[in-house]
Amino acid sequence: MPKTFQEALSESTLVFDGATGTEIYRRHVFTNQCYEELNLRNRKMIAEIAESYALAGADALTTNTYNANRFALERYGLETQVDAINRAGVDIARETALAHAERTEPIFVVGSVGYPSEEVLQTRSRQEIVDAFAEQIAALANAGVDLILFESQPSRDVAEIMIDAIATLDRPPLFAISYGLAASLFQAPNTLESRADLYSRLFAPFAENKPSPCAWGLNCILGPSEMLVAVQEIIKTLDKPLIVQPNAGAPKAFEGRQIYYSSPEYLATYAMRYAGLGAAAVGGCCGTTPGEIAEVVKMVKPTAHSRRVDIKLFDSKPDVREQEESPVASRSRLARKLCAKEWVQTVETIPPCGYDLSTFLEKARKLRDAGVDAVNLPDGPRASARIASVVAAEKALVDAGIEPVLHVCARDRNLIGLQADLLGCAALGVNNILFITGDPPKLGNYPNATGVFDCDAIGLCALQRRLNRGIDLGGASIGKPTNAFFGVGVDPSALDRRRELDRLRKKIDAGALFVVTQPVFDADALLSFLDDFGELQIPLVAGVWPFVSYRNALFMRKEVPGVVVPDSVMNRMEEASRKSKEDQMQTGVEIARELLDSIRSSIQGVQVSAPLGNINISLQTLAR
Repeated sequence: MPKTFQEALSESTLVFDGATGTEIYRRHVFTNQCYEELNLRNRKMIAEIAESYALAGADALTTNTYNANRFALERYGLETQVDAINRAGVDIARETALAHAERTEPIFVVGSVGYPSEEVLQTRSRQEIVDAFAEQIAALANAGVDLILFESQPSRDVAEIMIDAIATLDRPPLFAISYGLAASLFQAPNTLESRADLYSRLFAPFAENKPSPCAWGLNCILGPSEMLVAVQEIIKTLDKPLIVQPNAGAPKAFEGRQIYYSSPEYLATYAMRYAGLGAAAVGGCCGTTPGEIAEVVKMVKPTAHSRRVDIKLFDSKPDVREQEESPVASRSRLARKLCAKEWVQTVETIPPCGYDLSTFLEKARKLRDAGVDAVNLPDGPRASARIASVVAAEKALVDAGIEPVLHVCARDRNLIGLQADLLGCAALGVNNILFITGDPPKLGNYPNATGVFDCDAIGLCALQRRLNRGIDLGGASIGKPTNAFFGVGVDPSALDRRRELDRLRKKIDAGALFVVTQPVFDADALLSFLDDFGELQIPLVAGVWPFVSYRNALFMRKEVPGVVVPDSVMNRMEEASRKSKEDQMQTGVEIARELLDSIRSSIQGVQVSAPLGNINISLQTLAR
């Protein structure tokens, strides 16, 4: 268990709580009252809010002290209560954290500090402001917070006031500076260059003789979507961890309506993207509730764990020796073609929800007769529960005469179960395997399901390579080695390209023998990814998804994590939507075929998805 906040921040993605003010207002406390005074006057209410966030699974509880400074409190005649209000806020959060001490990971207490109002900045001297905030910071520090979080700082100048204030303490506590970025930054005519210039000033190091924050942050003002743009641009330049806390959401125009994209799943999906970019902590600001934070925990924590867990392969027993792996080309027909640098065509077909495989097998036979090399079988795609993919794979191989490429993800089974499945694949002759980490369960229809994530795709490669040498996870002999031809996925449009490139290298080092991309909609993104990677020494198969409609494209763009659909594609599909369904479908096929033509010389094969299970669209895409 990490002993300090800083250790926890470096070891896993932390989840902060959401809005306190929103929860207070929902309890019918109107804004003509001092919310911070409730720490003294209605301690039970503030404790209930803290408890709701702890039950949601938050790793950090923020104190109800945002405006508990002398200037803000004097409007209510409470300027002499700075110490009492701040101490009470910390005590409430700390008591809540201690009540959950049985958790495997600790709950940290974060002291919230806001910023001086524009009126205060104009009417009070800098020293007066420094003294006032030093008073609040000292109260929080003396009460025992794990971190001081300067929230929603509007400028570098104000942040430097906070630095001067915390510097007055003999032993400055751990602290982070979190900025509130103006929404106007993300509206025309503002450009990336103007934002980059602002970011370089906001996040520049402070003077050497000043205390240094342990982390930077972004919170408030921006909704999840705009915050993603900021995170994507900022995180590349930071040398400290980043804490990301967007507002719950903002309305966006859709078909003449103003839709509030502010559901728990919406915020949690973006939280996953922040974490994927490298954010050390995620949470919520104005408008977020324990419900949103619970969804963030369900999505972010399992995958964050998987990114940091290295599979442990025990040394083989003294009397056990590694056996020689079989030649790669001998492991399957697909392996032979890829090793011979021949073009391969595969189609992704999802196994049925029930156990009747007749329609699935009919499609598999049709694909075989059309010359398709293999049928790809996702493993619980989008965290859905379907018939075991290994059953469908064996039936496709034996009853339909087409090789399967079985996807195996780390989400649903622990290492013992995964090893058992891989041995089962070997017994059934299902040798083509694609390892993926998997989506969190909450992306699907089973909100109470949990993710296991004992390892990720890198670990699965290491395990399979071990089995291919006749040794199991614990170092014991399995007798005859497995004969798997195993590959991995990659997302060439990943927001954090550096991380994706690094993970691909690690997958190849772990033994991956081929690569399949996420659906590619932008040829330039794939080609530039390959340029950045350098020479790829294993075969690359590109994923292609022909849209059946504009709504299909819109869903992929907005709702499927990791998928990036360019504006040019969306514009073509939207134009086609003014015509017939057939026109939309044909446009989707044309876009997919044009994409395939533009990348064909850089890949060795294609995996075409069958949208809505329609393999005819896949075959049209492959037709030349």
